[in-house]
Amino acid sequence: MQIRMENAENLSQKKIREFLDCSGGIEFTGEGRGEIYAWVERVLVAQEFGRQKKKERGLIRAYAGKVRGLSESQLTRLIRSYLDNGRVEAKPYRRHKFPAHYTAADIRLLADVDRVHERLSGPATCCILRREWEQFGQQEYERLAGVSVAHLYNLRHSAGYRKYAAVFEPTRPSGVSIAERRRPDPDGQPIESDRLIWPTLAA
Repeated sequence: MQIRMENAENLSQKKIREFLDCSGGIEFTGEGRGEIYAWVERVLVAQEFGRQKKKERGLIRAYAGKVRGLSESQLTRLIRSYLDNGRVEAKPYRRHKFPAHYTAADIRLLADVDRVHERLSGPATCCILRREWEQFGQQEYERLAGVSVAHLYNLRHSAGYRKYAAVFEPTRPSGVSIAERRRPDPDGQPIESDRLIWPTLAA
């Protein structure tokens, strides 16, 4: 059963208190986050939440939570947003992303080194990278010279590395015929079937 409340945000505090007393066993749920946030904002504006005392604020919180099925933590977050900027709105999700230290050029350079040296072990490859920077002064090896062995393997497992390091070779035909079906060639002679020779029994 769906119940639609018209002008529910404009109820007086007396009506709100009566509503809470009569709806103890009824559970309400919101239809969508955008609609819920907009309704809570209208309630806080209509009830002048910022000017109310602690008791009246608790009444308004209970009313908004009851009608829209919000938890205490959700209400606290929405009310804090309203008190801070006058709006009830969801904060956009910002995914934490670590800054990339090694560039695509570094990964490609590592793939080239592995291809030339036939992909040595991690410690040996780190030694080559460090020597290219420290002894031979190759500027492009500056960042890779400080890579750890563990992170070297992480770079080797990255999608960018696999793209540069992939080597494709055409399929080579087999020189040995395996399970090849062909007609027999007896060179003009009749094919003799194998004979079974049974041992004779002594009389």
